[in-house]
Amino acid sequence: MIERVTRQSQIQQIQDAGKRTAAGGFAMALQAELGRAGQEVEFSKHAITRAEERGIEITPGLIDQIKGSMVRAQAKGATNILAMDTEKAFIINVPHARVITAITQDEMKDSVFTNIDGAVFL
Repeated sequence: MIERVTRQSQIQQIQDAGKRTAAGGFAMALQAELGRAGQEVEFSKHAITRAEERGIEITPGLIDQIKGSMVRAQAKGATNILAMDTEKAFIINVPHARVITAITQDEMKDSVFTNIDGAVFL
């Protein structure tokens, strides 16, 4: 019950923000709310270890790409996503803004990704 009340409060805040938005539109209010939340990307110990083992460099630009993919996935309601480009991929838990693991292109060839509900290109 507490979780339900919290979600209703969050929805009400977003709807109120939408009413206050001069240009109107729920999408703009949602983006403003997501930006205001300002979630930082967190890497699990497993993801850090895998990135180091696999030679994946975590740069500020890459973190910005991951943040962008999380915002797009969250807007569509996805909770666990595969964010990928031609060289690397990340499994990300969107609600917790946490990178679960990192994978290289060679490992993607024979992989099956389960327990994801969305895919985003970096």
